[in-house]
Amino acid sequence: MIRNQMEHCFSRNSTAQDCQNGISIDLFLHLSLIPAVLIIGVLSFLQKRAKSLGIDHRLPFLDGRFAIVVPLDTIGSLSNRWSYGFAFGAVSSSVLLLFSEGYIPFTVPNWAKAIVFLVGALEVGLVYFPFFACLSTPFRAAGAVLGILYSLPWITVIAWDTFTCPSGKILGKYQKIIVQCPCILSLIFLLVRFIYMLVKVVRIRLQLQQEDPEDLIGQHQVQHVKRLLRKTPAHSKPLSWFQSRVYEWDPYFKFPNRIIGTAVISLIGLYTVTLADYSLSHVAFDRLESWKNSLKHLVTSCNQTEALDAMIPQLEEFIDVARKCWLATTIFASLNSVAYTFHVLVCYRKHLKRLWKGQKGFIPEKFHNPSSAISVASITRYSGWQIAFTLWGYLIVHFVHFLFALLFAYALVLPIQHGRALTMLTNLGIIVLTISLVIALVVVQITLVQTFFLQDKLSPTDKDKPLALNNRKAFHCFNYFFFFYNVVMGISNCILRLLCSIVAGSWLVSRIDRTIMQRGYEGMDAGYSTWIGMIFADHYHNNPVVVCFCQLLVSTTLERHAVSSYSTFSNTPSELPGSSRARRRWMLFYTLLRNPRLILFRKHHLSSSSSLETSSSHVSDTVLQAWVMASQTQNHQTASVSSPENAVIPSIPEEDC
Repeated sequence: MIRNQMEHCFSRNSTAQDCQNGISIDLFLHLSLIPAVLIIGVLSFLQKRAKSLGIDHRLPFLDGRFAIVVPLDTIGSLSNRWSYGFAFGAVSSSVLLLFSEGYIPFTVPNWAKAIVFLVGALEVGLVYFPFFACLSTPFRAAGAVLGILYSLPWITVIAWDTFTCPSGKILGKYQKIIVQCPCILSLIFLLVRFIYMLVKVVRIRLQLQQEDPEDLIGQHQVQHVKRLLRKTPAHSKPLSWFQSRVYEWDPYFKFPNRIIGTAVISLIGLYTVTLADYSLSHVAFDRLESWKNSLKHLVTSCNQTEALDAMIPQLEEFIDVARKCWLATTIFASLNSVAYTFHVLVCYRKHLKRLWKGQKGFIPEKFHNPSSAISVASITRYSGWQIAFTLWGYLIVHFVHFLFALLFAYALVLPIQHGRALTMLTNLGIIVLTISLVIALVVVQITLVQTFFLQDKLSPTDKDKPLALNNRKAFHCFNYFFFFYNVVMGISNCILRLLCSIVAGSWLVSRIDRTIMQRGYEGMDAGYSTWIGMIFADHYHNNPVVVCFCQLLVSTTLERHAVSSYSTFSNTPSELPGSSRARRRWMLFYTLLRNPRLILFRKHHLSSSSSLETSSSHVSDTVLQAWVMASQTQNHQTASVSSPENAVIPSIPEEDC
């Protein structure tokens, strides 16, 4: 029953009445394969392969066309991030539909369901492929036109089906509008984005707007490197409460489109699953009510004993309390999962920044050097696993919250309502007293050891006493008598440790950035291994310092000029006045270091040569002076390489600049 209701919740055609509007969204999804394949073929034809294949010699008229179409760059691309996020939002409804069996248009045996789900996932990927490919294609005009032509039918069909038959069996009159609202808004955003792309291409063609330059490095990465090179101010502005406790905005850090898309589809998935959870809970509790009424009627008709008569009110009370607890915890579980989704983003930025600084202390030692294959495979696995962990984590956290709510209701609320507040307070006092005694005895043991069984501090400024025993005989007696008590206390702490582990593990099951296994067993947590591999892959591919260095190499190679290496880091008013002169002097020093013969053509050498009489001895002296300067430069370079801490940089006279 629950599974069927879940299928009705995820199904886009479940209505309270048989609404006939002539449109089947599932059939439209299957038929969309044809235009999707055609669009992929057109975009593939427009691109040319970087390397020729054997088929190019047999079919020379292809001219290297029909290259691979990339839907999105999940590693280094930072453009169109929110557009990709809304593209994932458009996919969300079909992704959640894969969790139900209503997507399968025919009946298959149980052993073949996994294969059918795999084929269904491939079909959904092909159907939504054009949305991503039209955003990422280098042929902006063709991508914009094809994106508009592909988005319009989707918006029209889904909006028509939603607003002509809005009601459903689960959520009532506006079920489809509530469920399909994120998908429709995402599709509208994509349509507006494609129109903006087309307008931008037209303006560039009419020379009303310049085309954006394509560089390896983004401006936020340039600013990040500049911030590293600047001197840290002595007095920085204090952080606000929100920045220090919740989130501190960093303008020089951007999340990749993979992370944003994962967060968007996770939030939309939480929205849909919360609606399904809310509706299914009403169905389940209504079914319990009917069972309770049937049992009550059976007890009345069969003249059962008083014990069964007393059980009916307790069952009614339990159903009422459980319904209210489940509804209340639905809100808290949803907020908790949403907070986890944003907290994962914060942890992603924090962990990447630590890796950029070379800090690996927050990672278990066995994960310090993950293999390349595991890291790249983690990029592929992360998004799907994070979404699945988020949705399953919501259900598990909701159940844990529900158990705590039931415990709170039966331990505190119901006794007060039934007039047993004194008994409740007595039992609660006994529990609190027992826990307080256990904690007090633990504190007493630590205090006694600190006071009597440790030697005095070596220095008054020391924080703690040294780990050296004092009063050894008294300590042995102390240890002996507390041994028997600690055995009894150890039993309760063992049970408490197990309960805390279960609660914390279930509470953090959706936190893929944190392992739920004990130290030494982190490798058994596949989700955490995926997280570590993913952040290492992003660290090696998107480190701003490395990307800046690569940009400098590319600029030097393309322009063949030393000044071009510094073109990315253009002078700004924030730079120091002498930075330009210092940079020119360093460039001069490096040029003379690599080309020592140029010393002969320096300004002061030419002036001295023109003022003096030309002779063979003077020329030989000048050449000898040049080679002496070059050898000194080489010696300084060798010394700086062998012992950097003692390296002396030769100075260049200011007049040489």
